[in-house]
Amino acid sequence: MGLVLNIIQLLQLLSALGMIGLILVQHGKGADMGAAFGSGSSGSLFGASGGANFLSRTTGVLATVFFVCTLGLAYFGNLRPATGGSVLENAVVAPVSSDAASAVPAPAAVPASGAAQIPTK
Repeated sequence: MGLVLNIIQLLQLLSALGMIGLILVQHGKGADMGAAFGSGSSGSLFGASGGANFLSRTTGVLATVFFVCTLGLAYFGNLRPATGGSVLENAVVAPVSSDAASAVPAPAAVPASGAAQIPTK
């Protein structure tokens, strides 16, 4: 189980870093206005509009991988053991020795009535 969680965490980390890189490489919608007037798109790597499609689709795929990994980590993180419903049911209680039991002071006496008592000076 630990190996599966490590692989899912590694995939989530790599997809997050890939998304960050791709989002920073993409240009905003304001840059398209400048390209419409003849500047900027002539030296692009993917052509006039090919880069936007490739980068946006790759970002979408990485976002899908990121969300699937997140759901997988949430599912595996909330699995309960099949033997019991509570962590306290499986707890091991250490035996109390007689020396430790005698060292605990007895609790103070509780007044019989429910009224609060005000100490006098």
